[in-house]
Amino acid sequence: MSALSDSLRPAHGPAWRNRLALAPLTNTQSNDDGTLSDDELDWLVARGRGGFGLTVTCAAYVSPEGRAWRGQLGIASDDHLPGLTRLAAGLRATGTRSAVQLHHAGMRADAGLNGTANVAPWDEPRKDAVALTTEGVDRVVTDFVDAAVRAEQAGFDGVQVHGAHGYLLGQFLDGRSNHRADGYGGPLEHRMRALLEVVSGIRAATGPDFQLGLRLSPEGYGITVAEGRETARTLLATGVLDYLDISLWDVRMRSRDTSYDGLLIDHFTDLPRHGALLSVAGKVTSAADARWCLDKGADVVSVGIGAILHHDFAARAIADPGFEVRARPVPAEVLAAEHVGPAFVDYLAAGWDDLVA
Repeated sequence: MSALSDSLRPAHGPAWRNRLALAPLTNTQSNDDGTLSDDELDWLVARGRGGFGLTVTCAAYVSPEGRAWRGQLGIASDDHLPGLTRLAAGLRATGTRSAVQLHHAGMRADAGLNGTANVAPWDEPRKDAVALTTEGVDRVVTDFVDAAVRAEQAGFDGVQVHGAHGYLLGQFLDGRSNHRADGYGGPLEHRMRALLEVVSGIRAATGPDFQLGLRLSPEGYGITVAEGRETARTLLATGVLDYLDISLWDVRMRSRDTSYDGLLIDHFTDLPRHGALLSVAGKVTSAADARWCLDKGADVVSVGIGAILHHDFAARAIADPGFEVRARPVPAEVLAAEHVGPAFVDYLAAGWDDLVA
């Protein structure tokens, strides 16, 4: 049986010291120009010190028009490199492996903040979004690849491509609305094309030790379980991924489609992995939760809320099989002691009724 403390060696690059990863968490702590702030540095480096085998940043925008919210980290320009380099060095010193999550919000971007129209796979007037031209899709793919090269230059061990939660790459997967006729829409094999070009482009443009991950939603956002599973199967079969992270919201969640028996996790852990690791995320708040994920067939467990409540969730869960996170809600001062900055506390208080007292 796998243990949380087991080290892992992905197909590329250095080993991870254990099977626990910090999930990519929106924290709104970056400077207005997307450069790294001291609070964001402190938040992430504390999780490295707290024992995580892999530490993933928040979603970092790869294109200026792809920024989704104020305080989002950027990797769209060489102006972002000094802060990213500082962050990579800080994480490396803790012994964790590091990855930048690469993100483009598409129609979910903040056009008012960015000062430019939103883009999407199709025209979406309700979101003030215009359809990308074929050349525009090529440019976005290039932006993802260029951002990965920047992450490598900064000293990160790898990147994680954000293909989940209905952001731009996930929007291409939406079978309800993506009816493009240029090879990027219509049948699923065409809707996957942008995502496939991004990961293959990153693998070709980066070194042999650079680690490449991908985050996908199993269903929702116009994706059925069958198509989510087929997308995961296809991306794993490319052989270019070091890991695939399935964002389940709740690892014990059942499909919204009642024709699928069992838990959603069961429809992904049986897929051939072609040398990649399979990670799962969603409401893991105890050592028992994390071990359950491994017992269900996952290789890695990504932790979100648990890592907010305890910067050292990983170390605690490995040391104590009975560890559970503190009861919620918690005072802001407790979160501050866990290296959660004021902007992050405000974001959590506004979005979760049961988190900040």
